[in-house]
Amino acid sequence: MSIFLNDIVLHFPQMGLMNEAALIIYFFTIYSLMGWLLENCYNLIINRKFFKPNFFFGPFKPMYGFAPLLLVYLVTPETNWMIVILLCFLIPTVVEYVSGVLLQKFFNRQWWDYSSLPLQLHGHICLPFSICWVALSFVCLKFIHPEIAGFYERVEPVWNLIWPIAVLYFIAELIIAFRRHTALTHSISNHIQ
Repeated sequence: MSIFLNDIVLHFPQMGLMNEAALIIYFFTIYSLMGWLLENCYNLIINRKFFKPNFFFGPFKPMYGFAPLLLVYLVTPETNWMIVILLCFLIPTVVEYVSGVLLQKFFNRQWWDYSSLPLQLHGHICLPFSICWVALSFVCLKFIHPEIAGFYERVEPVWNLIWPIAVLYFIAELIIAFRRHTALTHSISNHIQ
């Protein structure tokens, strides 16, 4: 039994498929928004500007949606604490690396660059930030997620009505962002040639 996760409510058992989908979209939306806030607050501290250019127009960072979702569904109260720490290191780091590689491959642009930091890989990930992800992931699992899950119980009837709109919004954001960045990539490569 995990010595520090035994009080966490990570799963909602006995849910139907649509309710499970609604819950997943809820967590993804909340964590993506929190990631956007976190990155912009970090940018405010480092660069004295709140807004940091984003792949999407809206206030969402999907990397921050995917990593907590994976953690929430992989970590249980019985998970050994060493495995929890390992997952808190690996999952956000892998999500960040895959996101960075895909964005660079498809749009020939790097939205973040860790190449000046120690123990980095292709500028997409580095050990100092991976260590930060461990701390943030643990705080998320131990303190933030139980609050977000508890809040879901209060807003579930309303969320069940609006979550399809959130899905459509994310799809529209993805299409618009993909077109915008693809056009920008082609425009830049045409100017270079």
